[in-house]
Amino acid sequence: MNIRNCLILLFSYLGIISVISSHSNSVILPALAADCPLPAMERFQSHLVKSGENLKSIAAQYNLQPTTITRMNPNIGSGNLRVGEEILIPPFNGEVVRVSSNQTWKQLAARYKIRADVLFEVNGCQENPTVVFVPKLDKSSLTTTNNTSNNNTSTPESFGYPLSETFQVGFPYGWQVHPTTKEVFFHSGTDLLATNGTFVQAIAPGKVVFAGEKGSYGNLVIINHEGGLQSRYAHLESVQVNLGQTVNQGDLLGAVGSTGEPTIKRSHLHLEIRSSSSLGWVAKDPKEYLSKIKNSKNSTDSNQN
Repeated sequence: MNIRNCLILLFSYLGIISVISSHSNSVILPALAADCPLPAMERFQSHLVKSGENLKSIAAQYNLQPTTITRMNPNIGSGNLRVGEEILIPPFNGEVVRVSSNQTWKQLAARYKIRADVLFEVNGCQENPTVVFVPKLDKSSLTTTNNTSNNNTSTPESFGYPLSETFQVGFPYGWQVHPTTKEVFFHSGTDLLATNGTFVQAIAPGKVVFAGEKGSYGNLVIINHEGGLQSRYAHLESVQVNLGQTVNQGDLLGAVGSTGEPTIKRSHLHLEIRSSSSLGWVAKDPKEYLSKIKNSKNSTDSNQN
């Protein structure tokens, strides 16, 4: 039994078999935002049971709870596995649930006691899903993971400001009403109302892990910082750094522009702060990390031009 058949069995058990295409090996999902992670339902994998393995040992191999595996594989019942049997392995602990047509992300989040933004991103930022994966979080699941051995971790206090002076927030982080479509959506960053051409600078030391064009972000720079934190600078007019480059706080990254698909029409910098967790890079509220701009020698004066 391959992974597609395992999914069919699971969805049939849940009464949602219609979301599986008869012509494809993947789950049918709505179009996803280019800046969202791959949905959990597309990160499932299959495991072929080998001699000597049992439910507990397989769960430990994938850092899952045995109950998660039995929940994903209703055919194994009490947990008895047969050698050569193929079972479905989710990316993390949780359950697959059917979504009624009138349910919102906020309602789902309240029902399953999980942050709405996390549930939204784990499922690839879908607008009207038929089926979603609800992760079961422990206290450490959303704790920032330090992916480096360096002890000089980045903290909110050590972060600077991405522009040479403070600008008004044109569109804040969180659940918002889209100004054009009037639909409720999750805005993963903060839009700072700076004029086109304003210099954009790194808010903390780090390494450039992306520099170029990326879907709705337009021209984008992504920097990984110590302490498992990441900053993203989107809709740039120009990019002045290269992939793999090490930058210091205040270094020039590019200039404010209007590339990609900005949420608001007014010229702005879209800034995101994300933390590395067991669920991937989860968006955080930038206002918790941005310090007030200070007159420092490495700040770039955007009014020079």
